[in-house]
Amino acid sequence: MASDVFFIDMRASIKRTRLEKIGDLIERVKWEATLPKKSLVAVKIHFGEKGNTSYIHPVYVRKIVDKIKSWNFKPFLTDANTLYVGSRANSVDHMITAIENGFDFSVVGAPVLIADGIRGASEVAVTIDQEIYERVYIGTEIVNADAIVSLAHFKAHELSGFGGTIKNLGMGCASRRGKMAQHSEVSPKVNKKKCIGCGTCSIHCPADAIRVSDEDGKAATFDDLCIGCGSCLVVCPQNALEIRWDTDGVKFQKKMVEYTLGVLKGKEDRALYVNFVINVTPECDCYHYSDVPVVNDIGILASNDPVAIDQVAYDLVNQQPGRADSRLKKGHEPGANKFRALYPKIDPEVQLEYAEKLGLGSRKYNLVKVK
Repeated sequence: MASDVFFIDMRASIKRTRLEKIGDLIERVKWEATLPKKSLVAVKIHFGEKGNTSYIHPVYVRKIVDKIKSWNFKPFLTDANTLYVGSRANSVDHMITAIENGFDFSVVGAPVLIADGIRGASEVAVTIDQEIYERVYIGTEIVNADAIVSLAHFKAHELSGFGGTIKNLGMGCASRRGKMAQHSEVSPKVNKKKCIGCGTCSIHCPADAIRVSDEDGKAATFDDLCIGCGSCLVVCPQNALEIRWDTDGVKFQKKMVEYTLGVLKGKEDRALYVNFVINVTPECDCYHYSDVPVVNDIGILASNDPVAIDQVAYDLVNQQPGRADSRLKKGHEPGANKFRALYPKIDPEVQLEYAEKLGLGSRKYNLVKVK
C-alpha cells in the first residue's frame, strides 16, 4: 500500500510564510492523535559539527517544537554522541556545540538531552532477532521517550549513498557501542598507485589508524584501530583511499536499517518523520565545513512512514538538475542519479529495499503538496 508523504516547497510571501507552511505540514500527518497528553517526545536531530553550516536551521526546529507543545506534549531535542573525536564525542562538548550552533532553549523552546550519557555508554539493548543482529544498542533516552520525531537533513553520504530518516534514526540513535558495531567492517584500503604520501589522511584520522610508512612513503592502515568513520575517504586529495565495497557497502546499510528497527520498536505508531531536502550537500553534517549543495533547495517532507519519506526525497533530488558549481562532476541532467554520480560504488537503494523488507514502511508513496 502506498503511504502519504506531505510536501511543501520553499516559496514564501508576505501572505504565506515558510514557518506557517511548516506548521501546516506537520498538522497534515495527524500524528498527534496516537499519543496521550503530556507524552515525553524525543525530537531526534543532528546539531551539526562545530564549523558546519548545513544542519537544519534552529528557527525551523522552533516551529515544530511549538507545534508539539501546542498538542500538550513535552518535547526535548536529542542526539547521541559521535564515535569519532570531534566537538560532539561527549555530552559536555556535544551540548556546547548544540548551543553554539543555535539550539539553545531561548531559541528552540525545548531542552537538549544527549541520549547516551556523558561518554556514550548509557544504552539499552533492544532485541530485534534479524539477519545481522539479535539485539541492538540504543541511547537510553531514546528508548525512555514516549514518542519520537525525526528531523533529518537529507544529503549525500560517503558510506550509505544518502542520509535521511533511516540514517538519522539508525546511526544517530545508537550508543557508542552501537555505532562501533555498525562501522566495524567498514575499513579503508590504500591504492598505492594513487597515494603520494602527503599524510593528510593521517592528520585527520581520529583513531591514529592510518600513517605514512617509513618503508615506501605511502599510507598504511591499521584495521585493529580503525573505527570506520570514513573521514580519510573525504580528505584524501588523491582519492587514494577506498572502502572494501564488495562486502562493506551493502552490510553497512543493512546494519543501519536494523538499528532503525530497534529504535522504533514499541514506537511504530508514535513516530513522526520530517525530511529537510534543502542544502543537499555531498557529505554529512559531521564535518567541520559544508560544501556547495549538489542541487538547489527542494522543500520539506513529512510522513508517518520512514521508508516512503526517504524514497520521496531520493527521487526528488534525482529529478533535479545538478549544480555546476558543486562537487558533482557528472549526472547533472534531471533524472540522473546524483548519489551514484558522487559515490559510484555505493547502491543507496539497499537501505530502502531492506527497510521495506523488514516492514519498516513502503517504497510506494502518494506525494501530497501542501500549499
